[in-house]
Amino acid sequence: MKVAVLGGGESGVGAAILAKQKLFDVWLSDKGQIRAKYKNVLSNFGIGYEEGRHTEAKLLDADVIIKSPGIPDHLQLIKGLKDEGKEIISEIEWGYRFSKAEMVAITGSNGKTTTTNLIYDVFSKSGRDTGLAGNIGFSLAKQVAEKDRSNYVIEVSSFQLDGIKQFKPRVAVLLNITPDHLDRYDYDIHAYATSKMRICMNQDEEDFFIYNADDPIINDLIKQKEIKAKMIPISIKKEVDEGAFLNGELLNIKLNNNSLIMSIYELALKGKHNVYNSMAAAVASRVLEIKNETVRESLVSFKGIEHRLEHVARVDGIDFINDSKATNINSVWYALDSVEGNIVWIVGGVDKGNDYSELMELVENKVKAIVCLGKDNAKIVDAFKDKVVNIHESDSAEEAVRLAKLVGNAGDTVLLSPACASFDLFENYEDRGHQFKAAVRSL
Repeated sequence: MKVAVLGGGESGVGAAILAKQKLFDVWLSDKGQIRAKYKNVLSNFGIGYEEGRHTEAKLLDADVIIKSPGIPDHLQLIKGLKDEGKEIISEIEWGYRFSKAEMVAITGSNGKTTTTNLIYDVFSKSGRDTGLAGNIGFSLAKQVAEKDRSNYVIEVSSFQLDGIKQFKPRVAVLLNITPDHLDRYDYDIHAYATSKMRICMNQDEEDFFIYNADDPIINDLIKQKEIKAKMIPISIKKEVDEGAFLNGELLNIKLNNNSLIMSIYELALKGKHNVYNSMAAAVASRVLEIKNETVRESLVSFKGIEHRLEHVARVDGIDFINDSKATNINSVWYALDSVEGNIVWIVGGVDKGNDYSELMELVENKVKAIVCLGKDNAKIVDAFKDKVVNIHESDSAEEAVRLAKLVGNAGDTVLLSPACASFDLFENYEDRGHQFKAAVRSL
């Protein structure tokens, strides 16, 4: 079989390695420049590649094409290949086809990285042979090639789900659906939500579908879809017969006549959004019969993830929090909601069509100053100039931190929660977060 891989990043190179290991005729193509570390890997495995172009004739010669999630389906090249009847799949689909593992897959507009890491932490503490994979930055296909695990905990994006055919997780988790990446879905929230629902499309009666019962879009979709898996709701607004819910300040996990009850104040991850994440992680672990004690231990001790509401330091009584991963409005809403006291908010970057009106009430009540961090801050300034008098502009993490420190007082929190993509001033959100932390530590 001839395999062509589109995209020379983590997922593409991982897919190519698996194809090579299975003795297929594999070739990789990237329209941009492939990073040196990935070129070295491809060369070491004897995998042919090209960069700076896509040779369509070679793609048309392939039996299967594995496409990076970063490449949109609406590109003429992709449309043309589909018109020719070519099978185009994602890397998680490719990895799944060659794995015997039991898989837990997590998706949602917000919280999926935190929830994925938390479930992985529970599985690791339980002693299960588990891999962490997917949108979180680790190639599933590469791990399957190197040493297939007994379990995988996989963060999956809508882009990855668009490219699945057979992918069938034993446990699927859908956390929430809010507007994000709508430019890839013709600005149609229903199309985006439908992509998210693909996570359970191949599941059967032996599988589990965990979903946020408080999300109106998810509830509407459930009514429209035939879901064969056992459906387990999580809610902070109402009691459920089986699943997870809040009763006052008590988190209740009820499954198979077995209960785990703990105070939300015991949870390591704070904030309302993290109650959902903790619920989802607990239910996903319990349906696969991980002990209550192990689940509780992780929920109490989990350290969180870098760049997501990460406490960096306290300087002269001012707390600095790195939430660089918050690249959409909904993520920022959760961040602003979770922080106590006055906030100096660092926001900005490449706008993805944000509607800042959703943040107005929180900004008016909690934000004392705004520091814009981006090349073009006009939309942010215009949106909040009537709510926040103290607005500054900066074009580096160092300057943003310095300005935030100047306008902050003891007891305040400086929150980097950008609501925007990072690539105007930074390589990615990780680079933005690292530069922010370095600037704070140099104060």
